[in-house]
Amino acid sequence: MIAAIPALAGTRTITVLPGGLTNRNLRVITATGDFVVRCSTSDAGLLGIDRDAEHVNTARAFEAGVGAPVIDYRPDLGALVIGYLTGVTLEDGSFTDPGVLTRAADAVRRLHAGPRFEGDFDMFARQAAYRGLIAEHGFPLPATYDDYAGHWDRMRAALAVDPRPTVPCNNDLLAGNYIDDGTAVWLIDYEYSGNNEACFELGNTANECDFTPDLTAAWTEAYFGPATTKADVARVRLQSLVSSYGWSLWGYIQAASSPLDFDFTEWGDHRFDKAAAVFASPQFTTLLEDVAGG
Repeated sequence: MIAAIPALAGTRTITVLPGGLTNRNLRVITATGDFVVRCSTSDAGLLGIDRDAEHVNTARAFEAGVGAPVIDYRPDLGALVIGYLTGVTLEDGSFTDPGVLTRAADAVRRLHAGPRFEGDFDMFARQAAYRGLIAEHGFPLPATYDDYAGHWDRMRAALAVDPRPTVPCNNDLLAGNYIDDGTAVWLIDYEYSGNNEACFELGNTANECDFTPDLTAAWTEAYFGPATTKADVARVRLQSLVSSYGWSLWGYIQAASSPLDFDFTEWGDHRFDKAAAVFASPQFTTLLEDVAGG
């Protein structure tokens, strides 16, 4: 496959990069450049991944100044070739460093200010689609998952009281999708990208990186600046809960369908258990009130 891509022709060194649960990522160094080849490996349709939109939005993230350049796109080979970004891949604990937090928030803000993306992303719609797939295929699901359907509806209603505009979002900014070169942070992996509310983007990172409430507040302020309101923080925290409950279904679909040797059930359980704990706590009602109150 590599030999069929002109940009990668000639003598080359190939290294398998770590990470990637729906892609196999290869670093390819040639005489003319340093590249990453994202090789699709999973059932993109089952997970709702649009590879054409991923290609377009990866290019638009580069236009926004926060992503890698697109070198080639070969849907016939299941390959997207981008430039290699030099830097340190963040870990969950990296965000406790104020400098890292500031650079990461700046990158997210620049992405959101960039060109509109191809397609939209709505976790409420995505959750409904994933739940339907699980029912259709009979995939295993925690017995208590649907017990929180009412909580899900209450979150949707609270967020709709004062809706916010959509912006181009990655929608999957876990720690490993932030690359820090010490001066600026770069954002990678646009499989689930689409226009969405900024607070979901922030809340998704808070969820994926297991932020404490205090760190979530600092993260929100790093993005919105001194004008950050109580409603902003509550909205990011509530969207973190939306992310946790919604994305947990991704894990259960992968557990039943992916050939990878990875514990997707544990991945889903971790997010579902976090969501269930907040649903059952007094803070859930407080968050709903703070968001709806503006």
